[in-house]
Amino acid sequence: MYLDDDPELAHQHALSAGRRAGRVAVVRETLAITAYATGDFALALRELRTYRRISGSNDQLPLLVDSERGVGRPDRALEVGRAVDRSELPAAVQVGLAIAMSGARLDLEQPELALSELEIPQLDPDRAFSYSPALFSAYAEVLDELGRSTDAADWRARAARAEEALGGPELDLVEIYEVELEPELDDETGLDDETPEPAASDSSTDVVVDDEASAESGRGDVVEDDAAEDETAAVEAPDDEPEDLGDPGEVLEDDVRAVLAEGDEDKA
Repeated sequence: MYLDDDPELAHQHALSAGRRAGRVAVVRETLAITAYATGDFALALRELRTYRRISGSNDQLPLLVDSERGVGRPDRALEVGRAVDRSELPAAVQVGLAIAMSGARLDLEQPELALSELEIPQLDPDRAFSYSPALFSAYAEVLDELGRSTDAADWRARAARAEEALGGPELDLVEIYEVELEPELDDETGLDDETPEPAASDSSTDVVVDDEASAESGRGDVVEDDAAEDETAAVEAPDDEPEDLGDPGEVLEDDVRAVLAEGDEDKA
């Protein structure tokens, strides 16, 4: 992805994808992210709202709040952030939202409230997660705004240690999914395109068979007439009563008795 190296090029790719697949949530999300990266906050807002409506997800809520700040509406940014129950958000999203809300407070020249926005359970100096360096750094910035330079330096040092412990800055990854499409069915036959069609009959063979049949027809007339008479007689004659074979069990018993008798004779 070109977002880090060339945001404008990434944005052009996202715009092209948006024209082709505007109803796909991830496409609108990508377009919003690239618009935000290039400073087009109005477009980012529009695309983020569309993505949220299509997907029902609040994962990009921090970006939505920050885009409201970008168009000069910090009050609206705070309203958007407060409209969601933060406890239902993933930890990383909670942290991103706290940072965006803190920034809106700074825009309104409310540094004390900006600091309180960042004082969330994830602000733990003894533990480091993927979101910890950004959260520690944001906290240090607000402390600087309040004139607490020593505390700010401590939190910056913690941010550096957390980033080092995590192995450097986190890279943005793009997940690619392979979708296996079902074979398309033919409207008339209901078969897929790969189903072989029935082999066409060979007309030349049919002609040969017909010729042979016609040649044999003269010789077989007498035989066919006799067979037809026999079939007619069989149909017209009344069915004989089925022969009473008796109970199969009785026949079986006779056979068993015969076998037993032979066995007795052998013993004798």
